[in-house]
Amino acid sequence: MGALIPLGDASRRRIRFPVATTVIILINAFVFILELQRGDAFVFQWAVIPASISSGHQWITLLTSMFLHGSWSHILGNMIFLWAFGPAIEDSMNPLPYTAFYLLGGLIAMLAQVAVTPSSPVPTLGASGAIAAVMGAFILTYPRDRIRSLLIIFFYVRITFIPAVFIIGFWFLIQLLDVGSVAAVQTGGVAYMAHVSGFLFGALTVRLFQHRPRYTRTGIWPHP
Repeated sequence: MGALIPLGDASRRRIRFPVATTVIILINAFVFILELQRGDAFVFQWAVIPASISSGHQWITLLTSMFLHGSWSHILGNMIFLWAFGPAIEDSMNPLPYTAFYLLGGLIAMLAQVAVTPSSPVPTLGASGAIAAVMGAFILTYPRDRIRSLLIIFFYVRITFIPAVFIIGFWFLIQLLDVGSVAAVQTGGVAYMAHVSGFLFGALTVRLFQHRPRYTRTGIWPHP
């Protein structure tokens, strides 16, 4: 039994505290608490039902569904990935453009999933598509950065540093093969098409949102 958990970018010094990323994580946590309190009725009300979207109903769920999660492992997995890659991209965009980028990535991902399963009655939920957009932006912007990661192989546990291109590239390959996801969900969930679409959106549009110099490698101060 093994796992590789990304903890953050070890090659960058942040320009500012990642306010937008932190707020997004807190909103996800708050909504998950509401899910636990209100049960399945809450999930079915605010998750994307592809059949409903296809018939022109519940469009608001394209937005609300990206703040829902199907289990503890789902939300923890997603938030770990967001915290590992989000702050660097937020720094390169500034908080407001980053927030718009994140939400658009999630919307594109949800629409892609609806497009491939238009008659499905199964709820689709999770931040995975939006986080995939962040990862697509990261691999294009900082492919050689070292990602501090927790490596677990049975009882062997250690911190290691792995280039972002390997971690994210391997993740994307898994999505293409449809044999895994950022965080597995047993009831509903965002399917691989949403991950792939979010990732491609992030990689293709990241330059449009980066309107200031990207922050520098650890030990080097940014130029004015």
